[in-house]
Amino acid sequence: MDRRCFVSLAGLAATGSETSLSAQGFNHPAISRTSGVTVPRVGMGSWLTFDIPAGELWERTQRRQVLERFFAAGGGMIDSSPMYGGAERLIGDLLAEVDHAGKLYCASKIWTPFDRFGAGQLDASLKLWRQTRLDLVLVHNLLNWQSHLKMLRRAKEEGKVGAIGISTSHGRGHEEAVRIIKAESLDVLQITYNLADASAEYVMDAAADRGMAVVINRPYDGGALFASVRRVALPAWAVEFDCRSWAEYFLKWVLGRSAVTCVIPATRNPSHMEENMSARVGRLPDESLRRRMQAFCRAL
Repeated sequence: MDRRCFVSLAGLAATGSETSLSAQGFNHPAISRTSGVTVPRVGMGSWLTFDIPAGELWERTQRRQVLERFFAAGGGMIDSSPMYGGAERLIGDLLAEVDHAGKLYCASKIWTPFDRFGAGQLDASLKLWRQTRLDLVLVHNLLNWQSHLKMLRRAKEEGKVGAIGISTSHGRGHEEAVRIIKAESLDVLQITYNLADASAEYVMDAAADRGMAVVINRPYDGGALFASVRRVALPAWAVEFDCRSWAEYFLKWVLGRSAVTCVIPATRNPSHMEENMSARVGRLPDESLRRRMQAFCRAL
């Protein structure tokens, strides 16, 4: 489905993206309480979108354009995982072709039930990304987290890893995540949060209370949010938080939550990448507006 059909100007005049992004982009929040490293508020996921068949030159070119527009619009964090098929390899190959000097913040995951395979996954990710250091590595879906966090702390001391943390997806593992957050000293929580599923708020708040950064995956609910507003115009009051498209509406609702550090929508479409990055421009909704945004969507 082409989400561009959902874009409504809602009374706003279009502005040049390069000028407005540089002039009005939100302050970059810290991603690691130990390093103080900061990232732009909108990053990029790669689940499904960067796992393409070998030899698909058109798709490869398209993904390179996605990366080019991501960095041109002020992007930084790219999130991937060994479980995303060929995504890490493709990202590593394309980064060698795309100007990203001083911009890239590379994030990956450990996802294996076996102790001995965790370090091997980390080394494989470093090789595929073509990096000597990954800025962030998360234990995905809390799988064997005790063992993998020990390994990641050693890797951090060795300079292979910057920040470490845990991630969950699809609304799973919330109670266990809170227990880990309270018991461990971690930098980052990555979790699913969107207008269709706000169940993670108490987990996010627990992480923020511990000084952790919070990264949001699946902000479009796997694309289902766009289907829910098919042929629906943006409400006129969207101008109150400088919103011009449903993509901005969904992302700004997430970013308006005070605990959120960064959101990582995924796309294979260069034009959609520009829409994603435009959520960095202008005002964010306050809590009153966020409640109104949620009520509007629930009433559809």
